[in-house]
Amino acid sequence: MSGHGHAIPMTARRGRPLKGRAEVPGDKSISHRSLILGALAVGRTEVTGLLEGQDVLDTAAAMRAFGATVTQVAPGHWTVEGVGVGGFAEPKDVIDCGNSGTGVRLIMGCMATSPISATFTGDASLRKRPMGRVTDPLALFGARAYGRQGGRLPMTVVGAGDATGVRYTVPMPSAQVKSAVLLAGLNARGQTVVIEKEPTRDHSERMLRGFGAEVAAEDGPEGRIITLTGQPELKPQRVAVPRDPSSAAFPVCAALLVEGSDILVPGVSQNPTRNGLYTTLVEMGADIAFENPREEGGEPVADLRVRFTGALKGIAVPQERAASMIDEYPVLSVVAACATGTTVMRGVKELRVKESDRIDAMARGLEACGVRVEEDEDTLIVHGMGADGVPGGATCATHIDHRIAMSFLVLGLAAKKPVSVDDGSPIATSFPVFEGLMAGLGADISRVAG
Repeated sequence: MSGHGHAIPMTARRGRPLKGRAEVPGDKSISHRSLILGALAVGRTEVTGLLEGQDVLDTAAAMRAFGATVTQVAPGHWTVEGVGVGGFAEPKDVIDCGNSGTGVRLIMGCMATSPISATFTGDASLRKRPMGRVTDPLALFGARAYGRQGGRLPMTVVGAGDATGVRYTVPMPSAQVKSAVLLAGLNARGQTVVIEKEPTRDHSERMLRGFGAEVAAEDGPEGRIITLTGQPELKPQRVAVPRDPSSAAFPVCAALLVEGSDILVPGVSQNPTRNGLYTTLVEMGADIAFENPREEGGEPVADLRVRFTGALKGIAVPQERAASMIDEYPVLSVVAACATGTTVMRGVKELRVKESDRIDAMARGLEACGVRVEEDEDTLIVHGMGADGVPGGATCATHIDHRIAMSFLVLGLAAKKPVSVDDGSPIATSFPVFEGLMAGLGADISRVAG
């Protein structure tokens, strides 16, 4: 059952080639951070290209609850009147972060070093996700957290007054944990040091510098060492949000699987900590041209020209690439099912604690569509069936997970028989225009009448 209201069953069918221009929404990670840092700045931040999916709208509501003035000027165009570092007011009500692990973890971080309390909850999916990975390092600053068994929401965080910076080694590759600690360090005295054994997406570091924080990063024997100097006055910015590479993955992969397809996806972020999927697809033989490279909003972007070239070939994805494409493994497993040979994805255990257990969800759905899959705690192996070999014909469970839903709908465009999902409503959390965009390219994706 959907965590967003009534379930919306959907079905995708093989049809004509995909053609045209795919204007995917703004980057979700940068959208969250632009609202949060705008709320922590002094003055008015202006954001264009903001993703208006439910996850980001929930973060906007949370920033209002902490005292910032957040206003939509026009579609995708928002302003944030910030209250400054340490200026958060105590919310009068529970903060509902919906489906967003990024939202709740980053917001916990940025209030954890203020002398206020806040209670957080979310939908059924978010309430299953572990929060200890964030509340444990926040406790080093003096913050206290009281939640359900296993460190799960609903949870009350009691912030620390007069906090001092900490030194913390992130035990797993997680940009959310790193970012939460850095945001907590903003209102702490002295320096906060975060050490990553494996680099993760660096939007927080880039944007913190853009807002005027002193952030240094260097590689050392322990890994990537990020040092933030606390108690800056953040300056308001004009943020142009680039298009989301994780959302772009769906029309890109669909075009690679549907015979005769030729699409353009403009202005997609090419941040090197986010582009692992595109590197992998090219290694599998994909025809992707990266046109008009440029910089927008402090991020490298390019226009992606994507053409069908027949069956791709299975590969072993380097384990060290996992952090740069962790959200894209579900749709990559669909591409792997339609490739020739075997695709091996290792180092992906983080997928088990996303909106759903994405390894299990994809494995069970692919098996139901006739694809042979192997898995263990940290590995997913897909045995490809070629460009015209996936039987399809199944209804796949999405587990209230937007990326699982979109991935199986992409599979339905290439499989011999239609592929359905039990609930497409979670797609609105990250890609609210998915149905219209795909229909505009020629995809046959429809809602199933209840």
